[in-house]
Amino acid sequence: MHTPLPSPPPFDPAAAAAEHAAALLEQADALIVAAGAGMGVDSGLPDFRGSAGFWKVYPALAQARLDFAAIASPAAFRATPELAWGFYGHRLSLYRRTVPHGGFTQLQRWGAGMHQGLGVFTSNVDGQFQIAGVPADAMHECHGSIHHLQCLAACSDAIWPADAFVPDVDEATCRLRNAPPRCPHCGGLARPNILMFNDWDWLEARTAAQHAHQQRWLQRVRRSVVIELGAGTAIPSVRHFSHRILHAHGGRLIRINPRECEVPTRSDVGLRMGAAQGLALVEQALNAAL
Repeated sequence: MHTPLPSPPPFDPAAAAAEHAAALLEQADALIVAAGAGMGVDSGLPDFRGSAGFWKVYPALAQARLDFAAIASPAAFRATPELAWGFYGHRLSLYRRTVPHGGFTQLQRWGAGMHQGLGVFTSNVDGQFQIAGVPADAMHECHGSIHHLQCLAACSDAIWPADAFVPDVDEATCRLRNAPPRCPHCGGLARPNILMFNDWDWLEARTAAQHAHQQRWLQRVRRSVVIELGAGTAIPSVRHFSHRILHAHGGRLIRINPRECEVPTRSDVGLRMGAAQGLALVEQALNAAL
């Protein structure tokens, strides 16, 4: 009587994709992180996808029928500065106290093991990568940063840290209760150094310097892996960056996205899940390969 052979374990496509991603990382000389809004969701930051999601976080703006595009504009700072700074002040406080999830540390560790290290491109303005310890010279924040300010009237080209501003926001009305930050040059109202909607006065010098530094770094890269996290097609800034890197510098793509994870070729990897879960799965595959 023959003993039946044990059945092979069922095929796990996510585990296989993670193993493929781990193999790509082991062959790379540089890690390029391209991060959209989904990267911060796993740290507990709100997802502003659609007016319904935005108004759930800011019910006072829902009552006023102000959507994200209406409040995230220089016009809002000119019309109702206490409301505009109530919105941005709440976000600034939230980002300051949010602890980045473990995926940020994993990315830094992987990049540190590569010859050319780590570079980050992000459309997020929350500063989570820097809070997690990523050096400032590794960053390119294409939409600016809420942690920096500029003059609303753009009276000069000055951009300065927002460290001294501690917002006091009435969350029920989404209005700033204390004095808003002022321009040190003209005394006028300051605003975040963020690219907003219908924004012709955004000062991009800080972001342009980041871009130039990153371009010089990319010239030294020969075998890159781009890990794209939480970046969809609705606002495709991050996706366009990923594809530009692949076209101009070669390399492979690992796309982690719970809804839109399709990749250009079979040599690339798509993981249909959130950022933290996807990075943890790749970490498991790397550890299993040791």
